[in-house]
Amino acid sequence: MKRAYAPSPRRIPELDGLRVLLVFIVAWYHFWQQSWLTPGVSSYSLDFLVRSGYMPVDGTILLSGFLLFLPYARAMLMDEPVPDRRWFYRRRIMRIVPSFYFVTLVMLLAVALPWGLYRTPQQMVKDVFMHFTFTFTFDPYTYISTPIGVASWTLAIEMQAYLLFPFIARWAMRRPAATMLGMTALAWLWRGWCLWAFADLNMVVNQLPSFLDVYALGMAFALLYVKLTQLWQKVKRPILWELLVTLTVAACVLALERLLKAQAYYNGNIQAGQMIHRFPLAVLLAVLAVSLPFTVLPLRKLMGNRVMTFLAGVSMNYYLIHQNLAVHLKRLGIPYSEYPLPNQAGDKPWQYRYTFLCFGLSLVLAVLATYLIEKPGARLLRRLFEKRDQRRKERYEPAAQAIAASVQDGETVILSNLSEEAASAVAEALGERPRVIVKEGSPVGMIDMTRK
Repeated sequence: MKRAYAPSPRRIPELDGLRVLLVFIVAWYHFWQQSWLTPGVSSYSLDFLVRSGYMPVDGTILLSGFLLFLPYARAMLMDEPVPDRRWFYRRRIMRIVPSFYFVTLVMLLAVALPWGLYRTPQQMVKDVFMHFTFTFTFDPYTYISTPIGVASWTLAIEMQAYLLFPFIARWAMRRPAATMLGMTALAWLWRGWCLWAFADLNMVVNQLPSFLDVYALGMAFALLYVKLTQLWQKVKRPILWELLVTLTVAACVLALERLLKAQAYYNGNIQAGQMIHRFPLAVLLAVLAVSLPFTVLPLRKLMGNRVMTFLAGVSMNYYLIHQNLAVHLKRLGIPYSEYPLPNQAGDKPWQYRYTFLCFGLSLVLAVLATYLIEKPGARLLRRLFEKRDQRRKERYEPAAQAIAASVQDGETVILSNLSEEAASAVAEALGERPRVIVKEGSPVGMIDMTRK
């Protein structure tokens, strides 16, 4: 008998809702920094949620590790092809670069320069260059004091991680436990050293080494999730398991509330608290991410529906825009208040108008950026990549034809005296993937073919 529902190891709609919720809380935190509007539901105060609202950024990084490793997990457990490294990089570039560059240039030309926020031209050149190369987290000014997007540091960390991820993923496929435990140990050593060595943690709390265990958790739970989707096919009375998993989600939410309250009212350096709470927060969010697709139908529909899919699709641009917009609206005095510092004066009408304006206008601009900048930019980059592939194929087609004419079907071709790019191109032109040997110092373009 065919089951009415089975979680997919490929498309997980419930994670759209989780991503939207995480980005919403982070945005709320940034708006609260400007408005000082303390939220609540009836008599239940949500003050702790906005005070610790920077913490869900870790959840977006966890989801990144989970979703990036999911195809590798399927390759390990379902014998699917291993993702192509070149297209991995291209997909990341097409997704992030158009919007990020656009928002950076808008902030430069519409805010930083007109308002004279750079003291020297050299300062401006350094800031823009380091943003365009995603290295701005390495310098105190371009990371902490930049006028063109303080909150965008997350994308720099992600791009740095993307550079390493295909290699880490291949290691994890061969030695999953050793790779993920090694990443976790490095992150703990980094955070322990930082807590011991630095009084000011602003520059180190959110560097890439501090997130290695978060990425490792995402990778481990991607493996777990694929395995669970396979085991689900054998489950009898799935409704009982759905109820049990739903209770697990409720327990995670309660534990997250306690953890966020502990961080919000941490008695000490809040960056130190952030580093201490990072791993348990990631564990809870990982359990939540893996559990949601197995919960009862109403919760699945709440977290995974067309609205959530749409909002998740514009969430990156929302994240890029929202904090910049909130700061500049307040700089412009929009909306109007009779007080020069309406947040400090407790001007409630202004606080509500300002908060709703930030949420709504950020969403409108995020939709425009997604459909007018990100998606057209991605299509343009894809065409450029495809043209480059075509030129590459044409360049190595004669070599491929020569090899194809000299071997029989089923033989293994070992190419040497070629650069890795050339050998890969010949292999693609052949339509096969022979073993590639590259000898150091060998002239590119010469083919010394060995048949096996």
